[in-house]
Amino acid sequence: MSRYRHLTLFVALAVLWGVSYPAIDAGLPFFPPVLFAACRYYAGGLLLLAYVVVARDDWRPRTRSDWTAVLVAGTFLVGGNGLVFVGQQFTNGAVASVVFSLVPILTTAFAWTLLPTRPHSPTGIAGVVLGLVGVAIIARPAPNQVVTAGVLGPAVVLLAAVSVSLGSVLLDRGERTLSVVPLTAWAMLVGGVMLNAVGLGLGESPAAIDPTLTAVVAVLYLGIFASAVAYIVYFDLLARYGPLEVNLVAYASPVVAAVAGWLLLAEPITPTTVGGFAVILAGFVLLKRRELRALAAVALA
Repeated sequence: MSRYRHLTLFVALAVLWGVSYPAIDAGLPFFPPVLFAACRYYAGGLLLLAYVVVARDDWRPRTRSDWTAVLVAGTFLVGGNGLVFVGQQFTNGAVASVVFSLVPILTTAFAWTLLPTRPHSPTGIAGVVLGLVGVAIIARPAPNQVVTAGVLGPAVVLLAAVSVSLGSVLLDRGERTLSVVPLTAWAMLVGGVMLNAVGLGLGESPAAIDPTLTAVVAVLYLGIFASAVAYIVYFDLLARYGPLEVNLVAYASPVVAAVAGWLLLAEPITPTTVGGFAVILAGFVLLKRRELRALAAVALA
């Protein structure tokens, strides 16, 4: 029964995060993009903080290392994720989700440099390169068209993936007493404030928000389900299975995003997007071949 429960939670997490991409697409016509991201993380952060205040004793940062971790997570993980909203102005959710699935690959690449105990090999490097080739297949940049919308969208989402990957490694380098769930709640709120300030600095105005039913539903979905609920599910699975198995959700979410975008918003699923996703997935398999073999051995035992 426990295995079925955890499988259900894994599928639920893939759906929650996968549907977030078409939800962003649906809300962007009614929000300036950076303020849209800020609204998402305000909603998610407040709900998750309310949960940890009720459910946990270690709900607040107590040391300088705790606050450093909150700032790193708020800046790189939450603030960097706001770039997805910017990137999706120029591409659809299916493409954005595929590009963002580079996070497990990029995280490993940063770990090689910043965490000396993580060895790398020529095969691992080939896996990282293959993942980047997958993004290039999707964007198809031409030398004389490097700033077209077709290239700009995936490029901005790639920057988001780089930021999130770097932030996760920087968090792994530090020592803190604050556990991951309250850390995420505080990071969402800190990141929301940062995104709000950046949006206002870029000239985005709250007056430009059009609070239609679609806009409200998009924010509520992203804040409640794709943020607060999804992170609770994520950390539950993380505690039981570890990062390798749980991060495989990064390769289920694009499938959900593509199907949801097609069903809800009539967004096309192009052969180029499918091909790019296959190349990125191949890069991940090449990079994590030993861990995947061990995982398969345990599953078949």
